[in-house]
Amino acid sequence: MAKAQDLKTLSVDQLDDELVKLKKQQFNLRFQKATGQLENTAQVRQARRDIARIRTVASAKRAEAK
Repeated sequence: MAKAQDLKTLSVDQLDDELVKLKKQQFNLRFQKATGQLENTAQVRQARRDIARIRTVASAKRAEAK
């Protein structure tokens, strides 16, 4: 996924769209893990970190706008 520097160039709406996409991906990864179909378990960790990264950048942008 993108680095925080790349995410800072996106608007808040774009970050929210990306967040929704990653939440869906995280759900699917958790489902695959539970059913034993997930081969690369590091994807779960990466998705979680990407979500946190996007939330951090989005909250900073929202605070900056106020």
